[in-house]
Amino acid sequence: MVLARHRLSPAGTGPALRALCAWTPADAPGGGLHPGDVGWYLRYDDAAVFLWTDDAVPVAAGFLDGPVLRVTAAPGAGLEALAADAGDLLGPGDDWSDGLPLPGWRPDRETPWLVLAWTPRPVTSRAEPVGEAGAADRVLVQRSAFEGSTFTVERWRAMKRSPAGGLAEEVLVRTPDGEPAAAATGWVAGVGRCGLLEPVGTRPGHRGHGYGRDAVLGACAALARRGASAVAGATPATNDAAVALYRSAGVTVVREQHDWVRPHRT
Repeated sequence: MVLARHRLSPAGTGPALRALCAWTPADAPGGGLHPGDVGWYLRYDDAAVFLWTDDAVPVAAGFLDGPVLRVTAAPGAGLEALAADAGDLLGPGDDWSDGLPLPGWRPDRETPWLVLAWTPRPVTSRAEPVGEAGAADRVLVQRSAFEGSTFTVERWRAMKRSPAGGLAEEVLVRTPDGEPAAAATGWVAGVGRCGLLEPVGTRPGHRGHGYGRDAVLGACAALARRGASAVAGATPATNDAAVALYRSAGVTVVREQHDWVRPHRT
């Protein structure tokens, strides 16, 4: 293997996205990156996505998501050289790896994740699609639902104008009075391939009224209309509220997933 690593700017992520779409299975992926993970990351103007090639053929793609290295490799790709090179991206405190086993690292048994999947079927939902006119309300839901969120309308626009923008299906659910209550963003990977929910959120004052469930169902239905064979999501196993939300929408747990962690973290 003659491995080369390429650092891609947000505008240049097309090759990585096309590769990730081609590697996405029909059922829920087993870790690492979905093209939708990259799409959500591209809300940042300084996002850096890495593409590894062997003789100009893509063999892996990934990025640093805070302290977590997230990588998906092509089916059948050799992981030894990839792991050695990817490890060079890690600095102090970058102690987790999602999708790529690193030499000497161990599965993180303390913080398991649940992988969930939705099978396309007819549904009803109060969700509406999000366009420019609804961007501010979409941002309001995100900032209310996730403490510390830095989402802005400009970051929403950056995401939408990125090479991944066309993969996104966003929905918003309002109260009977028209107040934004919940939202979800779904991502397609192509016809016959699994879609992804990332993220889903409900404003604290509107939880427990079915708005989040409708956001999940609305996004899943939008992905199914574009040919998704299934829709996946992931949440920490300890997030009881998220698990209950997904279950209320008919999303089922299909497996438990563990990141890889440096030995001193276990």
